[in-house]
Amino acid sequence: MNLLFLHQNFPAQFRHIAAHFAADPAHKVVAIGDAGNLQRATGLHPQIELRPYPAPPSAAGATHRYLQGYEAAMHRGLQCARIASQLKAGGFLPDLIVAHPGWGESLFLREVFPDARLVLHAEYYYHATGADVGFDPEFPPQADDPFRLRIKNTTQWMSMEQADLLIAPTQWQKSRFPDLVQDRLRVVHDGIDTGRVAPNPSARIGLRQAGITLGAEDEVVTYVARNLEPYRGFHIFMRSLPSLLKRRPQARVMIVGGDQVSYGSKPADGRTWRKTMTDEIGEYVDKNRVHFLGRLPYADYLHLLQVSTVHAYLTWTRYWVRWPINTGRSYPDTATRLRKGTSSRHEHGCLPETLRGWRTWRCRPVVRLGRHRRAEGRSRTQTRRAGTGRCLIRSGSALTPCVRD
Repeated sequence: MNLLFLHQNFPAQFRHIAAHFAADPAHKVVAIGDAGNLQRATGLHPQIELRPYPAPPSAAGATHRYLQGYEAAMHRGLQCARIASQLKAGGFLPDLIVAHPGWGESLFLREVFPDARLVLHAEYYYHATGADVGFDPEFPPQADDPFRLRIKNTTQWMSMEQADLLIAPTQWQKSRFPDLVQDRLRVVHDGIDTGRVAPNPSARIGLRQAGITLGAEDEVVTYVARNLEPYRGFHIFMRSLPSLLKRRPQARVMIVGGDQVSYGSKPADGRTWRKTMTDEIGEYVDKNRVHFLGRLPYADYLHLLQVSTVHAYLTWTRYWVRWPINTGRSYPDTATRLRKGTSSRHEHGCLPETLRGWRTWRCRPVVRLGRHRRAEGRSRTQTRRAGTGRCLIRSGSALTPCVRD
């Protein structure tokens, strides 16, 4: 079978499924993606044939701001159609096309490959209420957000109307899409490599500049995001540090992420969000115990999570827990509807009721998952004592109390 994957940040959600098919000589796998992102991608299966396209040009100054993203999507769609035509001329005819519709790569594929099955990754359908817009009162919605978001959905809508099947990772994400596509929508999670993303009690990570090495015996609090920004609760996390570090005098805080903006906007004064928040909390924290690590290679990133005592995941209502709990860490995150269909599996999680509720929680692991033997076949369950702020996360014979102050 011939398979064609398209994602501007390939492999993204398609890493595991693309590698699965590429490992079988009965299949041929080709992937199209943004040239810069493909160049930076690591750990790709060697049998995946990569076809890069150049990043789209910036929108012209006269382009309405609602349409700037759509103009970029059109450029991506045309570039992908050109590459698809070259593949077709070379004899490659995909039986199955798997694409993310959000950036425009799939706009014109039907015209090139009319007989191929088209499957789209239904990640998110934008709404002006009940989701990310207006989620954090510190960043109130704008009056024209409903108009802007309707246009923002146009790119994926034009691909969805010609798709054979749409796949959403969770029930909550599926529920966000219009009724008109629900009959073609299925819930299929994009997968976790639990053989690799797993507890490792011998994991260690060194901080060269600080001259220290950290392991399972140390108190380590981790925060990870692609970029450090309010959408990922970075401002809330940073404001929690004075209290957290005072309570835990031996704890060290490891922060992973870049200084760009993936969602939302930059601070009005031109600073990065990291600079904005370090300036805000400045004198109230011991900077020698807060370490900004930038972006890490995946292996180092995974070791850091395996060393972590508590991993904080904070986000506006759009994204969901995928895999850090598999490393055996205690895991506070915001309890929003985005986890519908997944929260029952949070076997190591404390669940504050709001984004700001994170500041009032502390998770104290009694026994690390990676340090004890789990009885064969013994289930891991989470229980919460009704009427109290206390939950007991059971991992085999280990209990981790998460206490709300």
